[in-house]
Amino acid sequence: MADKGSRSSKLHHYTDFLPTNRKEMAAWGWSDLDILFVSGDAYIDHPAFGVPLLARFLVSHGFRVGILAQPDWRKPEALRVMGRPRLFAAVSAGAMDSMVNHYTAARKLRSNDAYTPGGRAGARPNRAVIAYTAAIKGAFKGLPVVIGGIEASLRRLAHFDYWTDQVRRSVLIDAKADLLLYGMAEKALLELAQRCAAGENPGQISDLPGSAVICVSPPEKCVEIPSYEDVSHEPDAFNRAYCLAVHEANPYCGQSVVQRHGSRWVLVNRPSLPLTQSELDNIYALPFSRRPHHSYTESIPAFQQIRFSITSHRGCCGGCAFCAIASHQGKIIQSRSPLSIVSEVSTIAQDLEFRGTITDVGGPTANMYGMRCGHPKARKSCRREGCLFPEPCRHLVVDDRAAVSLLEKVRLLPAVQHVFVASGVRLDLLERQPGYFGQLLKHHVGGLLKVAPETLSAKVAHIMRKPGPDSFTDFLARFRQQSRDLDKRQAVVPYMIAGHPGCTLEDMVDTALFLKENGLRVEQVQEFTPTPGTLATCMYHTGVDPETGQHVHVAKSPKERRLQKALLLWHVPENKNDVLQALQACGRQDVAARLLGGSPAIPGKPVLVAKRSARRSRKK
Repeated sequence: MADKGSRSSKLHHYTDFLPTNRKEMAAWGWSDLDILFVSGDAYIDHPAFGVPLLARFLVSHGFRVGILAQPDWRKPEALRVMGRPRLFAAVSAGAMDSMVNHYTAARKLRSNDAYTPGGRAGARPNRAVIAYTAAIKGAFKGLPVVIGGIEASLRRLAHFDYWTDQVRRSVLIDAKADLLLYGMAEKALLELAQRCAAGENPGQISDLPGSAVICVSPPEKCVEIPSYEDVSHEPDAFNRAYCLAVHEANPYCGQSVVQRHGSRWVLVNRPSLPLTQSELDNIYALPFSRRPHHSYTESIPAFQQIRFSITSHRGCCGGCAFCAIASHQGKIIQSRSPLSIVSEVSTIAQDLEFRGTITDVGGPTANMYGMRCGHPKARKSCRREGCLFPEPCRHLVVDDRAAVSLLEKVRLLPAVQHVFVASGVRLDLLERQPGYFGQLLKHHVGGLLKVAPETLSAKVAHIMRKPGPDSFTDFLARFRQQSRDLDKRQAVVPYMIAGHPGCTLEDMVDTALFLKENGLRVEQVQEFTPTPGTLATCMYHTGVDPETGQHVHVAKSPKERRLQKALLLWHVPENKNDVLQALQACGRQDVAARLLGGSPAIPGKPVLVAKRSARRSRKK
């Protein structure tokens, strides 16, 4: 019996999916493969998933590509089901870093995996990039292995590893891979495949934008950052390495970065250029079946979440300290054309189970669609990590007409009854987007609007590179007023972070008081997890903001992290003792009655409860 989420308007054909075994290869008329993808996720042939998207992209350029989804890395025969590929194997941990996928912020093992049939945990190994690469090299002696995806991308240089509380080497070294591709990788992967088809070896290609490779000596023109040995033992060296690497992140003017690891060097070339709108449109026009592979018999939670959603753009120019999106997708917003998006919605409408609801039109930050730099020359020399902090760049074009027009076009399609924006929105941009804000509240909020102030402390917001609490206060007032004007009962879902570097118990007390006095109860709190490649992780490891040199408080003890989280969930009865402990620890017992007493009467301001949700905001 097929996954009930995989039915469509036509019968299954093997060529609806890319090959996963010899029988399916024969249906494509292939006796062997050029490239074998190995993924830590189940195979869902949908453009929201990186490996199927890249595989479809390569097939569209004439390459024969197969996918092994969640193979048993302990059995060589599981890797050999389609034979030895002619060019190379491409390895990805999947849509998430495997350690984040497996463990909570408290380092406890998770009991589920949204990217696996039945939601079961354990289908992929810890440090999946390393494990899969070793398995491939054991199954196919001498076969080049190229690694990529979010896990490899963010671990391309020496990095702090939260799970061992140590600095680890570049994953390229530990995996013994031949080449690493970072970022979204379409351009880099296609050029790599073409060069390998012409006879080059991945391990010898040292000039490919968007790649990292091991070399015995650094090239002449590059930026050397402190070595693995130095950053492992010297916090100041770790901070310098971070700042130097980030400074070269502009794909137009960045230089290659090298970092010594013993007698070898990891060379990271400048990022690939962003895709043009037509290039992006062409990728999303590929013939995805938009279903899990026909062999699955159980529902896959991640597919159910994104099945009827639309990715309208890539990239994020926010520059938040804790976010890895810019390190992976880049800060340059790459927006699809309205025609491309409308065409995808029309394809979705042909699914027999589509009931007229598009669950999301967005990206990392929904209201960045159509944004761009208004000064192309300045963009090519810009060294800012983001475009909004500490003040919005004067060249940033925040015109919301494109986003308003797009939502209207989708909303007016005959097959569409509802269009929601479920991606997170950036509050300080909404202040400059009255048209988008109005349309959002009138047509596109499914009762709850996700927003991500992350903190309500001005001090912590500055460390996070986020707008301060005044921005959230202004937003909340406008949201409530416009909802009343529209006669709609709508609520906000404020996402908050506990344990972020710079945040103290006292900051959380002030935040808890703000939430209560503004009629807000948060039921979903993200506990800060240091992930490789972010500014916040750098601060967590060293205790210093590398860009200012200022020391920051870091909540590392499990008790303090638990108490910070309890303060955000002050209204949950079982947290009362932890809240009282937190108040005592920072000498704020005087506000206990104010915080834990009855709900305040706020005329005209109903309590807004953020319902618990299985969906994870794409705005981190």
